Amino acid sequence: MSEDTPAAIRTRELTKEFGRHRVVDSIDLAVPDGAVYGFLGPNGSGKTTTIRMLLGLARPTGGKISVLGVPVPDRAPDVLGRVGALVEGPAFHPQLTGRANLARLDAADAGSDPRTAADRIDAALRRVGLHQARDKRYRVYSLGMKQRLGIAAGLLVPRDLLILDEPTNGLDPQGTREVRHLIGSLAAEGITVLVSSHLLSEIEQVCTHLGVMRDGRLVAQGPIDELRARGRATLRLVTTDPDRAGEVLRRLGAEDVDRTGETVTASADGLEPEAVVAALVRGGVGVREFGVRAASLEDVFIGLTGEGFDVSG
Repeated sequence: MSEDTPAAIRTRELTKEFGRHRVVDSIDLAVPDGAVYGFLGPNGSGKTTTIRMLLGLARPTGGKISVLGVPVPDRAPDVLGRVGALVEGPAFHPQLTGRANLARLDAADAGSDPRTAADRIDAALRRVGLHQARDKRYRVYSLGMKQRLGIAAGLLVPRDLLILDEPTNGLDPQGTREVRHLIGSLAAEGITVLVSSHLLSEIEQVCTHLGVMRDGRLVAQGPIDELRARGRATLRLVTTDPDRAGEVLRRLGAEDVDRTGETVTASADGLEPEAVVAALVRGGVGVREFGVRAASLEDVFIGLTGEGFDVSG
């Protein structure tokens, strides 16, 4: 992404140190306008600290931040009214209803108009699918409902950017689906969304762009299709003559040839499946099964970070 491309968030060599420990190490984030940007990384990789700096909740040790074209933290008050956020989980009064909780938050916002509060609160509840539960006490809400109420709190006034830190953390599959669908609907309205997570499978379903953190460093970012294209496709065949099959594949220039029982795998980069099958047949190899699997994002990120992600939903 070039410097001339409009960006909702852009950082340059953003760094944060706690004592001698550098938790965010010179990262250059670029979140395009209108994107759903998945901010991925194992727990402890620096995602939440980065988000806190973007929101002016923590001061960088070094580097620069621009949020919606405004430098942060120096001019944070000028822009944060256009940013909704859910960081480290929602916090509400358990004895109050969903609507009453939002009313308290809205009343505490010096920039909100009390004359339009009721309409805005109802609109925010409808937006996240909680209008029918607006008069239920927060303590009886499910985890998914609690997360959605936290997002509603960030939507009490019009926002251009929404930042969500681990919005599906601790949710069951139904709650996770609810939050994922909500993120998709907000993006369809033109809101830029940055969503931090360690759940790769959930992020992959909703995001247009990804950034990957590892030990405080941004090891990759870009459109999701470009990142997926970095991976290597894998050829897999089942045969009664795996040794001979391996020899044929190596002669064709295949790399990473491996055998497990009657199954042979290899990198499929640069190989045409039709040519591989023809060469195996000419070499007298009986092929029981044959296929080529495209690289998954999990494969790409294991290569980038040296470890996998939690892919459970």
